[in-house]
Amino acid sequence: MSKIQCYPARLAKGASLLEVLVAVLVLAVGLLGVAALQATALRNNQSSYERSEAVILSYAMFDVLRANRAAAIAGDYNLAEWTCAVPTAGTRADNERRRWMQAMQRSLGSTACGSVACMNEELCIVGLRWDDARGTGDRTAARTYSIETRTRL
Repeated sequence: MSKIQCYPARLAKGASLLEVLVAVLVLAVGLLGVAALQATALRNNQSSYERSEAVILSYAMFDVLRANRAAAIAGDYNLAEWTCAVPTAGTRADNERRRWMQAMQRSLGSTACGSVACMNEELCIVGLRWDDARGTGDRTAARTYSIETRTRL
């Protein structure tokens, strides 16, 4: 038969308060790390979403230019270098640029700007620029991000 050892009662009482405190502290630090990781992932996701929206908006303008190719080649859709103000309504080209700028500012924020330059049927350039502070999490300083897409009509 094996011997059964008996321990004094004072050694078999369980975890001390200090051990519980250390375990809670380790758990709290781990949970704070997970929360910081989640916040960073959300910021990066927002920035990625805005970039995808910008590409979609640039392709939408190319679809508009191809739908009214003669006016696009004539330069009716051309915007100044970076136009941030929504153009006034008027001609078909004015109305379509207006809708495009409004969609851009709804998706990318009120500081979004755009440019359209069709030199000839060989080259059209559509550009978008916006403040990516929502995506980077740095709301104290503006972080401008821009894309430029080129294509043939």
